[in-house]
Amino acid sequence: MVVRLSRHRLLTLLCGVLTALALATPATAAPRHAGVDRADAAAGWLARQLVDGERLEVVFDGVAYPDQGLTLDAVFAFAAAGVADTAGARALAWVTRPDVRDGYVGDGATEAYAGATAKLALAVHVRGGDPGDVGGVDLVARLRSLQSPGGRFSDRSAYGDYSNAFSQSFAILALERTAQGVPPAAADWLAGTRCADGGYPVLPAQPVCASDVDATALAVQALRVAGRSADAAAGLHWLLSVQRADGGFADPAGTPNANSTGLAAQALRDGGRLLAWGRARSFLAGLQVGCAGAPADRGAVDFDGGAFDPGTATRATAQAVLGLTGTGYARLTSAGAAPGAPLPPCP
Repeated sequence: MVVRLSRHRLLTLLCGVLTALALATPATAAPRHAGVDRADAAAGWLARQLVDGERLEVVFDGVAYPDQGLTLDAVFAFAAAGVADTAGARALAWVTRPDVRDGYVGDGATEAYAGATAKLALAVHVRGGDPGDVGGVDLVARLRSLQSPGGRFSDRSAYGDYSNAFSQSFAILALERTAQGVPPAAADWLAGTRCADGGYPVLPAQPVCASDVDATALAVQALRVAGRSADAAAGLHWLLSVQRADGGFADPAGTPNANSTGLAAQALRDGGRLLAWGRARSFLAGLQVGCAGAPADRGAVDFDGGAFDPGTATRATAQAVLGLTGTGYARLTSAGAAPGAPLPPCP
């Protein structure tokens, strides 16, 4: 007797198999043991990179500079993995310190940066704080003041307007958690930037609309929480169309990498595309340093699988954690997170 499966049933079974394989631990990667999984190990490594236990830094021309945005990426990663809560608390305390905060979001008078304000407001929400009072600054009111009548959130700065799709998406994700919710015009503006192929560009109104993986991953999450399901679905469809055979996603230069794959994987699972998420998660697992790596690097996720570069690994690992867990920005919370920074249980 031959049993014929419907196409839907076959896809369901295949999804389950591939997702299980994606969750399995290859011998070369950080092992799953004693409650420490891939995301835990990655977040634990990231926590140990915090300088003075409070911030991440970037090096330019041999000089290290504190990086508030990258530090917030770590805060999101800790919440997604549900570990390193102590590190997350210290990191947010550093970013919200008045001198550090104002250097990041602006002074609110002559300088006010939409993307930074939105990202910090979201991080405060994720950690259970009140973005309406961050050291006496109402980040929500300031963010709303940066919205134009057309719906776009823009910088107010003597140095120009550097707002983009990330600024708009983070603004929507942050405001969705407030009592007033998302201004409809904000979602309208973001949806209106969509390219003909369904993806979203980093910058709007360019001579050629070029869909970008990272921008699309953020935009579809923002549009979903704003109730623009059709516009989000178009972006998800485009992401599926550009996913590589190995499950990864490439940057505009064509390099498959953990950063783009992490954000895309997060958007795919958040949008219910579990088969594609499983494939992306498997790609990320292949970039994770396992027990064969140097002890100081174990748990980290490399940018592209080449020679391990600690200079790019912090951002790659932070965004990879989002993809490994698949928890969307709209659902991130640090509530119930464990305080410690897990180590891969290597011999």
